[in-house]
Amino acid sequence: VQLQASGGGLVQAGGSLRLSCAASGTILSINTVGWYRQAPGKQRELVAAITIGGRTNYADSVKGRHTISRDNAKNTVYLQMNSLKPEDTAVYYCNARIQRWMSTPTDYWGQGTQVTVSS
Repeated sequence: VQLQASGGGLVQAGGSLRLSCAASGTILSINTVGWYRQAPGKQRELVAAITIGGRTNYADSVKGRHTISRDNAKNTVYLQMNSLKPEDTAVYYCNARIQRWMSTPTDYWGQGTQVTVSS
């Protein structure tokens, strides 16, 4: 199983980006998926998460600006980020709890994608 995170880049404050997290491999189901970020010198923090049923939760710092969604047919989760601020600058990682056949659910991490917001 692999998670491929993509969609990062350089954007001006107020702009938008959409991150994608695509899972590949032999997958029975993808349970909760979360987007995390880590800025230089800071701990990794949860930005948003979505359950297999579509229930979402967000960090207070991104509520109302970012939206997490999933396309189960494509094994992909998206993070639409709007009204970006310089403090959103970080490496963004996705994490997914994946159920494989004849195995217990396991957490996987994507490789990270850099988001840089200029003021």
